[in-house]
Amino acid sequence: MRIALTAKHLLDTAATPAQAYADLARRTRAPLRSARAVCTALGIPAAETARRLGDCYHALLANPRPGSEADTGELLEALGVFDVPKPLTPTELAVVDLFLTAVDAVGGIRPGHQHGLTRWFTTGNLTTAYLSLTAAQPMPRTGDPTLYWTTLVTAGELLTTAPDPDTRLKHALHRCRTNATHAANP
Repeated sequence: MRIALTAKHLLDTAATPAQAYADLARRTRAPLRSARAVCTALGIPAAETARRLGDCYHALLANPRPGSEADTGELLEALGVFDVPKPLTPTELAVVDLFLTAVDAVGGIRPGHQHGLTRWFTTGNLTTAYLSLTAAQPMPRTGDPTLYWTTLVTAGELLTTAPDPDTRLKHALHRCRTNATHAANP
């Protein structure tokens, strides 16, 4: 419990989760315990922490190289181990469902993009997820352009109903509407 309090203190004094992990891992020489403490300090539920750390334990935490704490912290952060889940509203959940439909309709998505989407869904960063999807193009042979763009139009309309929506959403929504019209009338 004391290590979690130390992690909380580090986070409260402007350390990033990666920096807090590195500091704790250097001090304790216990990488798993340090990562778990940072997750606890961030308020990530224990079961979710166990799942996330189990996914990367053998690759990053089982046999750490001395002096690699900062790199390991950065990797844990990039993998989303320290992402704090945000409870989504019913509207946000509907947007995520639309995004999943769009991902199916694009006909293939890069693993890195998929990883980013998963992290943005977890953290509630739906604007970034939307902008990333609007920058993609449906695959010529496996995608369904009409479904892709019309789904993103619906998602964009929901996102722009939020108070003070990001101005980039309006521009992306306009682009989606244009693409949906072109896809429906080739």
